[in-house]
Formats: sequence, structure tokens, C-alpha cells
Amino acid sequence: MSKIILVSNRLSTSVDVGEDGISFKPSMGGLATGLSSMHEEENSLWVGWSGVPSDDLSEEQSQEISERLRTEYKSVVVDLSEDELAAFYYGFCNNTVWPLFHYFPTYAEYTDDLWQAYYDVNRKFFHKVMEVAEDEDYIWVHDYQLMLLPGMLKAELPHSSVGFFLHIPFPSYEVFRLLPWREELLRGLLGSDLIGFHTYDYARHFLSSVRRILGAEHHMGNVKFDNRMIRVDAFPMGIDYQKYASATENKVTQDEMARVREELGGRQLILSVDRLDYSKGIPLRLKAFHTFLSEHPEYREKVTMFMIVAPSRTQVPHYIELKREIDELVSAINGEHATIGWTPVWYYYRPFPFDKLTALYALSDVLLVTPLRDGMNLISKEYIAARTDNLGTVVLSETAGSARELGEALSVNPNNIDEIANTILEALQLPKEQQIEKNKRMHQRLRRYDIHYWAHDFMEKLRSISELQQSFRVRRLSRSLRNKMIEQFQSASRRLLLVDYDGTLIRRSGPGVPDQATKEALRGLSRDSRNEVVIISGRQKDFLDRNLEGLPVNIVAGHGIWIKDKDGDWTRTDPVTGDWKELILPMLELYQDRTPGSRIEENEFSLVWYYERAQPELAMVRLSELKDALLSLTENLDLSVLEGNKFLEIKNSNVSKGRAAARWITEESWDFVMAVGDDWTDEDIFTMVPDTGYSIKVGVDISSAHYFLESVEEVRELVQQLAGER
Repeated sequence: MSKIILVSNRLSTSVDVGEDGISFKPSMGGLATGLSSMHEEENSLWVGWSGVPSDDLSEEQSQEISERLRTEYKSVVVDLSEDELAAFYYGFCNNTVWPLFHYFPTYAEYTDDLWQAYYDVNRKFFHKVMEVAEDEDYIWVHDYQLMLLPGMLKAELPHSSVGFFLHIPFPSYEVFRLLPWREELLRGLLGSDLIGFHTYDYARHFLSSVRRILGAEHHMGNVKFDNRMIRVDAFPMGIDYQKYASATENKVTQDEMARVREELGGRQLILSVDRLDYSKGIPLRLKAFHTFLSEHPEYREKVTMFMIVAPSRTQVPHYIELKREIDELVSAINGEHATIGWTPVWYYYRPFPFDKLTALYALSDVLLVTPLRDGMNLISKEYIAARTDNLGTVVLSETAGSARELGEALSVNPNNIDEIANTILEALQLPKEQQIEKNKRMHQRLRRYDIHYWAHDFMEKLRSISELQQSFRVRRLSRSLRNKMIEQFQSASRRLLLVDYDGTLIRRSGPGVPDQATKEALRGLSRDSRNEVVIISGRQKDFLDRNLEGLPVNIVAGHGIWIKDKDGDWTRTDPVTGDWKELILPMLELYQDRTPGSRIEENEFSLVWYYERAQPELAMVRLSELKDALLSLTENLDLSVLEGNKFLEIKNSNVSKGRAAARWITEESWDFVMAVGDDWTDEDIFTMVPDTGYSIKVGVDISSAHYFLESVEEVRELVQQLAGER
């Protein structure tokens, strides 16, 4: 029976080693909460670091932690030393990936030593997962610390279902490309079957980088890579809605609310809650509040900002400088605006426990959330959930992930100090009726898509893509199926072999000529009177004549316009003309000029626009524009617009590979039929192959073909096998 293996940098159980011994308690983070129901399932494990450096533990302590976590908490410990944490976590993760992915490239550190540490720790996680994983398991890997792990797992467990979720932003291509190890990270992530992000923007950035760096195209979020189909999608992380919605029913929370309400003395409250980090935009937020007080003196002594900053990375220079800047700004605001009995900013440099924090949520008139970049920002969601009275207003940065869901919040540019100041005024003055109307809609959304829904939604999608992968595996032309096929071929008295050319017999990027062994195999098959071998291509007849010279095979050129019997000359199948090219060619030339790297190929009865060397993002834009323009031109011209592997072809509608293949398929009753092709122009042929025949797609993709082969090399091997068994 398959099991679920959850993998993250930290386990869902926190370990503490003190004078009284070793203690364990549940982690309080949203991830641990969201995955708790899955982890409670009988057949599940969680793999991660305990939170205690391995070199701080005796051998006996290490063994006790490992055994108790495994037996009592279904957790598997990855031991990490102080040195590993320094280079891997505090080094590459937090000094390279974190700043780069949050659009602070000048803060990013690129050194081979840190990269090697990142690789080594990912490898360490890999070995630990391999101790407990089996090929049919579901493995869900989390966050930026483990981006190489999916690729390592897929290489060793090709039939496992691997999911990955990134909890921070994925940057645009122009930022991501700065990373020296960009290709390695992408390949690691593409070991997943499902890759999840908080927003579609992050997913779009990832797909753009995959296309530009690895050359892998996608269709509707499905990436075809390494003969696998990988799904990329958005799963906005929710919160434990019920926990926050019921918080004010707690006696401790109610007492805290009463205490804070008394201290406020009727003043309005603006709440700011963050971890100390340069991505949170805290200094700009303080400057905006300073501007607000300066421009609206009528609010002096009537409003207070309650600012909570949780300490983080206190030894890192950027964070030390940030803390100093915040301290100075708070002092400047309070020094300029404070009066006897009123302090504008109540500043707390410490984390707040749940009861005190939810009391502040319930009392605050405004939540000010203005990160420069944030993967999601759950604070904004927690605030809404805690406001069961539907009052209060969220002022939210447009660059926070939660802005995509909380559309009713007041949106601001986090770099625009004047805009934030003006929006603070708008939030404080927003009528209660509007607050209630906005918050009700956000409540419904957060209640429906909570943290538990998020986790199960991801797993359902992973199961779905795994079923698709399984269907691909079943349809692969395995060795046993190939042996069965060869047996049928041997016993058949009449055999028809329909073989595409580019991407099937030859690589699209190769010299354009089959190798000598394949030529000899085709020659041998064609000389057997029981066989009819047909090479079907979109290429021009002169090209095929030149590259298949001397082979006694039937050839179809131009997708079926020209046919040459193995013993005859070229004949035209349809009375088509190329007169229409005079109308279409100028448009293609325009798009060639507008798309550097693209080119036009003019054939006798078709035009092809190739864009394989064009800049991918621009090519996709131009492709969409060109298709729209061509459709309006060709609707009355009986022309077809065919989209292939990085090309767009325009030809007569009544010409297709399928119609050409029908000439042989319907000619007689064949004992054995095989059709092989690599792109969707070959689908017409596949649909004509009888159920007893073999239609074979080269490369894994959505197709009507019965079976798959992975490469041109496998096609050549198959052709040579058939020739050897003829």
C-alpha cells in the first residue's frame, strides 16, 4: 500500500533539549497545521530536521530523539550539524535564494561553497527519504530549502508521485537568470509531477524560466520535460480559519482585549505585525505613518500604531542595519509627535503569543500590511478571520501573495509613501457598512479555502497527475509489449509500416539524414514482399529524394500533396495550387521582421514560420498574434493553420498525412499495421490505425496513439529489430 511522505526543512514536531531532558511539542506554523490531518493518517511519515544541531547532542540523546520521533510522532530525523546549517540554511538558503527570490539581487551571495553545501544537504535529505520510500509512494516536498530533492527522488523512484510546493515568491525570469545554478534548480524542481505556487504570477514566472533556460514548452500549465508531463498550478495557502474565528471566545483573549481597550482610551488602533526582514517594507511603512501624522494633525492623540516586529537572523549584517533603521524611525516619530499621555507608535521587538495577537486583531481598526514582496502573507488572512464582527480594514500591499485573494482590501504600492499615508486616512474613515460588506465576502472565501482545503486540494491534484503519468507508463512500448509486437509481425503475411520523418527517424536538430544502420534496416524491410514501408513527411519532395536516395520505400511529401511509390515517380494527389501564398507571405514576413530569430520556409504548396531560435516569450506573443491574424485571412481560403514543434504551417485544408496514409490503409486487409510519429500532424494517421494495430507516439504527450516510445533512438532500434525479424 502506498504511503504519504511529507518532507520539509523542519519537522512538524519541535524538539527541546534542556536540563530536565528532552521534550517534544507540536510546531505552531501553518504548514504543520495544514498537513496535520495527512500526517495523522496511518500510513504516513514526515521527514525533516529536528531543530537541534546534531553536534550539540550526545550519541544517546541523538538516538533517543530519533527513536521517539519515529515511534511516537511518525517522523524521520535528518541530522544537520552546525557547519551544515551555517552553509546550507544561513548561507545558500537565506543569503542567496531568499534575497534573490524576493527581488533583492544585490543582497544575494553567489559562492561555490554555499552551493555545494546546498547540494550536499539536499542529498542528505534524499538518502533519508530513500530509507523509508517505495516506488509507489506519494512524496510532498516543501519550500526553497529542498529544490533539488524532487529531481534526486524521481531519478531513483521513477514511479513515485512527487509534489513540490514553494512557500515564497518565484521571481521573474530576468531576476532568476542571475543565479549561476539556475538550470540545476529548474531540473531539480522538474523532478516533481506537480509543482505548486501561491499565485498564478509565480507559476507564470516559473514557466517562463523553464521555457527560456531549458527550452521546455508548456501548454495550459503542463510542461513536457524528459519524457514526462509535469503540472504547474497555483494553490493559495489558507489559514486555520476556525482557530482564529473562535479566538475571541477564549477567556485569556477576552481579558487581553479589555486591558488593551482600557490603555487605548478610545483611540483608533492601527496594527502592524511582521518578522524582521527587509522584504517586509517596515521602514517605508513607518515613513508613511509619519507622513500621515504630519499631514493630518487632527489625528494626533486619536490614533495609535501598534507595531510588532519578531526578531529574525539577528547576527546577519542586513538585519542588524534594518533593526537600527526601524529603531531610529520609531524614535523620530514618537519624538516629533508624542504628547503627555500619548505615544504614536507602540513598538515591540518580540513575538506575541496567540492570545495576545488575536486580541489585537479583534480590536484593531486597521491592519497595515505593506511588504515589498511576500509569498502569501497569512497575517492579512488571520486578521479577517479573527474579526467575527466583520469590522476593520486591511491596507494591503499589491505585491503580497494574499492580494490576489483579498481583493476587497485597500490596495497600495508598498514603495509609495504618500499613497500609503492617504490610504491610512481612507481606512480610518471607511464607513462601517462598507467594512462589513467587504469583510463578509473575504470571510466566505477564507472559510471555504482554509489550510485543510489547501492541503487536500494539492494532494488531489497530485493523485490526478499521477494517474495521468500511470496511463503514460502503461502505454509505453515496453520490452514485453515490443516482443509481443515482433511476434505478431513475424506471423503476419501482409504488413504496413507508416513512419514519420522529422522527430521520428531523424532528430529535428540533427543533420537531416538517417544513420546508415537505419537506412539498411529500411532497405531490408522494403525488399521483403510482405512489407509496405511508407515514409510520411511534411518536407518537400526534393529534400526527401536527396536524403532517402536509393531506398526502395514509398514516400509522402508535403503532408500528402506528393506521393512516390517505391518503384515509381512523384504524383500529385490533389489539384491544389499555391496562389494563396501571395496573400499570406507578406504577413509572415512582417512577423519574421518583428520576431528576431524566426525564419520562413516557402515550400511548393505551404508556408512555414519557424521560431525555434527566437526569444521564447516574444515568440509566444507573436505566435498568438499571428494565429489570430491568419485565422481571419484563411477562413474563406480553404487553408489550414497547423501548429507544430516550434513552427506554424499554412497549407491547403484538404491535404493531410491522414488522407495520404488512407491510400495504403484502405488498399487491402493488413495483418499488421504500425504507424510512428512525433507531433500532432501525425494524429490524423494514428486515428486511422485499427485497434489491432500499433500507433506509436515519439515522446510522452497527450495523444490518440496507443503507445509511446521515448526517443528517435528507440524508433531506430525498433525498425532495426523488425528488419532483423522479417
